[in-house]
Amino acid sequence: MTPPSSGTGRAPAVDRRTALATVRGLLPYLWPRNDLRTRAHVVAAVALLVAAKLATICVPLVYARAVDRLSHHDPTHLLVVPIALIVGYGLLRIAAGAFGELRDAMFAPVKQRVIRVAAMQTFRHLHGLSLRFHLDRQTGGVTRAIERGTQAIELILRLGIFNIVPTLIETLMVTAVIWRLFDWRFALAVLATVVVYVGFTVAFTGWRIGIRRRMNEVESEASTKALDSLLNFETVKYFGNERHEARRYDETQARYERAAVKTQVSLNLLNVGQASIIAVALAGIMLMAADGVAAGRLSVGKFVLVNTYLMQLYAPLNLLGFVYSSLRQSLVDLEQMFRLLGEAQEVRDPAHPATLPARLEDAPPAEVRFESVRFGYQPNREILHGVSFAVRPGGRTAIVGPTGAGKSTISRLLFRFYDVSAGSVTIDGHDVRAYAQESLRAAIGVVPQDTVLFNDTIRYNIGYGRIGASQAEIEHAATLAQVHQFVIGLPEGYDTRVGERGLKLSGGEKQRVAIARTILKNPRVLVLDEATSALDTHTEQEIQSALRTVAADRTTLVIAHRLSTVVDADEILVLVDGLVAERGTHRDLLAEGGVYARMWAAQSEEETAEGRAETILSPELNAAI
Repeated sequence: MTPPSSGTGRAPAVDRRTALATVRGLLPYLWPRNDLRTRAHVVAAVALLVAAKLATICVPLVYARAVDRLSHHDPTHLLVVPIALIVGYGLLRIAAGAFGELRDAMFAPVKQRVIRVAAMQTFRHLHGLSLRFHLDRQTGGVTRAIERGTQAIELILRLGIFNIVPTLIETLMVTAVIWRLFDWRFALAVLATVVVYVGFTVAFTGWRIGIRRRMNEVESEASTKALDSLLNFETVKYFGNERHEARRYDETQARYERAAVKTQVSLNLLNVGQASIIAVALAGIMLMAADGVAAGRLSVGKFVLVNTYLMQLYAPLNLLGFVYSSLRQSLVDLEQMFRLLGEAQEVRDPAHPATLPARLEDAPPAEVRFESVRFGYQPNREILHGVSFAVRPGGRTAIVGPTGAGKSTISRLLFRFYDVSAGSVTIDGHDVRAYAQESLRAAIGVVPQDTVLFNDTIRYNIGYGRIGASQAEIEHAATLAQVHQFVIGLPEGYDTRVGERGLKLSGGEKQRVAIARTILKNPRVLVLDEATSALDTHTEQEIQSALRTVAADRTTLVIAHRLSTVVDADEILVLVDGLVAERGTHRDLLAEGGVYARMWAAQSEEETAEGRAETILSPELNAAI
């Protein structure tokens, strides 16, 4: 059988000790401590598995007995015993099939529960990991690891428990029955056949995995080239390179063709080898049985019996190549998911967290303080070098500075995405490490520069600020954010879907939705992280009005690139290379004539130049329109 594609083009490598550890890691999900119902389902499924195999083993025995009875031309038994045996044969086959189906039905809730619990634990654990982990890994790779892991659980349970284990049980039962009815030579021949068959299949399949991997790699390359060419359709047309693209694609397809043929031929060789082993074993055992019949030691029914048993074993063994490669890949995938579960949480909640009121309706604005904070994303590269400042309750402090100065790092430390290397960050006099992360982040709202919305409705995205908020509360927040009139003007209103990452909305519209979301959250502390730096001047002025609404009466920390947005701050910190180079009001900093004054002068010149460009271009644009 053809081993399944892993979808990644990689050949799974499984260390035996790692595989056993992975399987052991799955056992607590199969046999949960406090879930008696799940345990009962497992016991019932195992009992039905054994019952199905017992019925399967009895089928050839009854069949052989019927053959023997029909071979004797005794008119008194011809109508009674053979008919009873044939009916019994049919009932046993029904029982074997019914027990197997009942087994699957009984185990289905267990299997789905294991998949759900394992996936949920991994998902929650990933949300509990630090931002450092998520920045260092590709999100698509993490989600794919969960998806592959859950699929691996399903395959391991289905193929391992209900294919390999039953086949092993059946092999042992058949060997015992043949030893009992014949002699040790027949039992040894059957057992040797199974061992040779399994050994050949495992070895040959291991070789075929490399061939299949190469085919998958070429297939992925062909798909990537085709997608890349079609996504860059205009560029291909600009340069007239259609023939070049077709030639590249055809070359890859030709390599895939050769790899696919080799894969198919290797499959045919595997099937021929498997069939040959069974055929040789059948011929040898039947010769032994025929000799016994000729010598009068065995009946014709037993001759048929030994042949039936071997053919009966051949059916599940024929799937062994597929089962082996699937389990091998599944163990690798499951190990990767368990490895995610084993990732240590860098940022942990305290054993006894302090209480932090979250919303303004619960408590007055909070005080925020940074005391000699040092931090670096890497141990050998410190970003902040002893930063200290305080934002009084209800006050407004701005942080400005060149790119890379450490401005956004301050907001990440306040949210406790990372823990400081030295010093402390406090809210209401308590270190942020004294609060539960959920409680801390509930008290802080943020309007980021790059607003990312869920691919859902505008109602959902605004309501995300407080799950369970009413439509009236959502509309009130949208009105304060100056986005309500825009939304109700859309054909579907608040049910309008915003698209992937909110791409169906303009930058200003997305930012207003983000502001509405934060207004609905009603946090005691507000962080504006370069909330208007990606917008044009006109849109920025409109957004600033909405931001003033959301910032009213709450402690606000503004991280800004455009200095015009922070002139009304109570205090402005100028951050340079992780140090507070200057601090004071807008007027005081201009009077100092230092870094801030130079930044202000440079930005004023840029804005003047932009204004002139708009004045020059606007008549031409109007004419074009």
